[in-house]
Amino acid sequence: MDATYVASAVSKGGRTGHVRSGDGYIDLDVRVPRELGGPGGATNPEELFAAGYASCFLSALGLMAAKREIDTSEATVEADVGLDAAGGFQLKVELVVRMPGVEREMAEKLVARAHEVCPYSRATRGNIDVQLTVAEPAPAV
Repeated sequence: MDATYVASAVSKGGRTGHVRSGDGYIDLDVRVPRELGGPGGATNPEELFAAGYASCFLSALGLMAAKREIDTSEATVEADVGLDAAGGFQLKVELVVRMPGVEREMAEKLVARAHEVCPYSRATRGNIDVQLTVAEPAPAV
């Protein structure tokens, strides 16, 4: 494979097995969630996808904001990945972005631009439904 960076992972047992990354940072049991009739109690491919998408999207958002000298150090992205069994096991994603201190209109522009350049967004475009939501920051506890 000709690429600047290649990530590697091996799965044994599929949804009821184990996954390990080539560098060993990911070393997790995988189980079918209770909601899908499995035992739960471990991560699953949808959670792993959600973690990757949220991280990647936040990085893309930071790059777009930096071009306008906007600080996103307090920004968060929550990725909710749904598996629709009724539709032939189709994925659905909602990205909920919170950008404290950034006006809503600007936040919406930055989120739209990040969605254009994020590698996960580009890979999923036209394949799965991805909903973008700009939410107000959660109140301080």
